Amino acid sequence: MGPLVIDAEQREPFRYDREHVLLLTDWSFEDPSTIFHNLKTGEGYYNFQERTLGDFIADVDRQGLASTWEARAMWGRMRMSSRDIADVTGATYTYLLNGHSPDDNWTALFRPGETQRLRVINGSAMSYFDVRIPGLEMTVVAADGQPVRPVPVEEFRIGVAETYDVLVTPKDDVAYTIFAESMDRSGFARGTLAPRMGMVAPLPERRRIADRGMEAMGAHEGMDHGSMAGMDHSSMAGMDHGSMAGMDHSSMAGMDHGSMAGMDHSSMAGMDHGSMTDMDHSSMAGMDHAQMDSTESATGTAMLPVGVAQPGSRLDQPGIGLDARERRVLVYQDLKAIAPWPDRRPPGRELELHLTGNMERYMWSFDGKKFSEVSGPIHFDKGERLRLILVNRTMMEHPIHLHGMWMELENGAGELIPRKHTLNVKPGERLSALITADAEGSWAFHCHLLYHMDAGMFRVVKVA
Repeated sequence: MGPLVIDAEQREPFRYDREHVLLLTDWSFEDPSTIFHNLKTGEGYYNFQERTLGDFIADVDRQGLASTWEARAMWGRMRMSSRDIADVTGATYTYLLNGHSPDDNWTALFRPGETQRLRVINGSAMSYFDVRIPGLEMTVVAADGQPVRPVPVEEFRIGVAETYDVLVTPKDDVAYTIFAESMDRSGFARGTLAPRMGMVAPLPERRRIADRGMEAMGAHEGMDHGSMAGMDHSSMAGMDHGSMAGMDHSSMAGMDHGSMAGMDHSSMAGMDHGSMTDMDHSSMAGMDHAQMDSTESATGTAMLPVGVAQPGSRLDQPGIGLDARERRVLVYQDLKAIAPWPDRRPPGRELELHLTGNMERYMWSFDGKKFSEVSGPIHFDKGERLRLILVNRTMMEHPIHLHGMWMELENGAGELIPRKHTLNVKPGERLSALITADAEGSWAFHCHLLYHMDAGMFRVVKVA
């Protein structure tokens, strides 16, 4: 399995002398079904970077005892870890660049003064990466295969299934490290950009794992904390979720699984999901989704103008563990299309979907229902223009992917909003995208984190 590069029909608005594809993946010798079972057994199974007494003392020195105690007590009440950054970590994964481990020193060649186009693809199953080339400025010129106005950066975060094309122009006869650090800092993929084979550049200093803070608390109100003290679960007795066994993914025909290069997922067929009994949907009680087809927003107010960012979006923030004060980091707000897209119609309706889950029991869903529990597909009318609003009610990032149609991310760029096929939604974030339903048929719509999708964060969109 490998990357698929489609050349643009029209000449692209940037020039380069040479190009290289950088495919980032994660590899484990554990069977995928074993990994899934381990996550169901304990969602922090692969997290070996939990807080220590030393971290507590350092926080007290930095922010005082009262603030530190309050924050720790909050996480304790939720029975969650502020360092639950990635479900599967370097404890089992080796992070690869073009199929090579960090020790292999995969090398891309250049001549000093040449402009290189690096096509960066996150083809991993579960891992976000923070990509930088110390000593070289990168210019982002495309996102998810679509040209954007050039953005000079020193680092960018790439979610699962996202792609970014960057231009670099190394002027000196020296080697540079291509460094892709996992978001949870448990490992990295690494390669070298060099004028000759065999050259090596030093690795940058590793960063420590960050703690989730108040930026994720927006998810807390609608989140299912099944194990929270005092919650009555008695009504859940006998709930039958065994029907997930043998989940039918036939509707996923045409889905590009090239991003799972190198990993054998064949053993996931027939995976036993019977252990998903006791799923707690209580937090969704009373949630009114009857107005999802309304031409008004969930708050009953009129639609926002086209291209305006949603209240509750954090499109100007790079995400947990990245500090814009250290170096220039790409954010979604930076992305602007080269020109307005052909369909300039305002949306005729809004569709709001909530990303939901129970992290402790490792259950994932849309609007509190996993794939096996929904009665049918999400319907788009052929040719309609609509606004999709995504509200992340969990405390994890989700790369949401729509097959068959583009999502035009409303990031405040007005008519120059960028087209993407995968949107990273931060914890507690609300964002929106415009969609032209121009592709008739049934299309997969899901979180691109493999085990989130398999646990139920999957729907079918039917265009008719």
